[in-house]
Amino acid sequence: MKNITIADVAKHAKVSKSTVSQFLNKRFDYMSEKTKKKIEETIKELNYQPNIVARSLKQKATFTVGVVVANILHTFSTQIIRAMEDAFHEQGYQIIVCNADDEPEKEKKYIEMLLAKQVDGIMIFPTGCNLDLYERMKRQQFPVVFIDRTIKDLNIATVMLDNQMAAKLAVSQFVKNGRKRIALITTSIIRNISPRVERLEGFKNALADHGLPVNKAYLKSASADQLPAVLEEMFNLPAPPDALLAGNDIVLYEVLRFMKKRNLTIPGDAAVIGIDDVPFASFFTPPISTVAQPVAEMAEKAVELLLFQIKNKEDREFEDIFRYKPSLIERDSD
Repeated sequence: MKNITIADVAKHAKVSKSTVSQFLNKRFDYMSEKTKKKIEETIKELNYQPNIVARSLKQKATFTVGVVVANILHTFSTQIIRAMEDAFHEQGYQIIVCNADDEPEKEKKYIEMLLAKQVDGIMIFPTGCNLDLYERMKRQQFPVVFIDRTIKDLNIATVMLDNQMAAKLAVSQFVKNGRKRIALITTSIIRNISPRVERLEGFKNALADHGLPVNKAYLKSASADQLPAVLEEMFNLPAPPDALLAGNDIVLYEVLRFMKKRNLTIPGDAAVIGIDDVPFASFFTPPISTVAQPVAEMAEKAVELLLFQIKNKEDREFEDIFRYKPSLIERDSD
């Protein structure tokens, strides 16, 4: 079968090759609706497929970006990747998603693989342990945006939640409903992963604002497999907590499973709020209150920041951290 070229499309549609090229690149400023329709119909009739390799060589771009996510099991990760994919697709870009499993070495391999494939830019949910690699990309002015997590003094454009406010919203809700023994459980903070550290800090500040003491027995961080034991220890205290703030969706899942196993009622035995809205929260019994992130807005900003760097090769210094306000979704668990 003969490969259909731009020249074939142009000849069949009775327009110039440059007009077809403008159509393919979505430059319609000076193109009539009649011409657009004619080219579109010709492309379908001839089953024309653009030569992506030739296009990349000509424009010195692959129209592909990488997304290296720390842990794709988090609901927020899948939600924002889905929203970013839509936004990139609208701009003619494809994405390659890589899951690092919170392992720095795996993250490093994925970033190096994406660089070797000459992607135009990379979104990273950083593990925080590949500073040399992050710094090298910044020195080389390679387009990079961090998502969900920031790294101090690195000065890379970052989109993330106001994590302190997220914790404060939950604590204020607990206090409003008369709770005083408020606990926070989060996944491990060994590597000082910024959202977890910031939520812990916001939690402590919120307790102080409401005149409540910080009880270390009610502050726990652990790996996912250790969470059941942490919960067991906490609820065996002489005065167990009467409110639990789950630092993320993985913790929330373990909290709900533990309470069901122990036949503890929500909110009777303990109120529960989770940071990050999850699909099952609204139909769990009782429906679970959550602190939600504005995923669509965050995805839109992240894509905007990366495309700005890709398209402005001489002006890639974009070092701000863009924080977004969370919102409390009140249900029946607090």
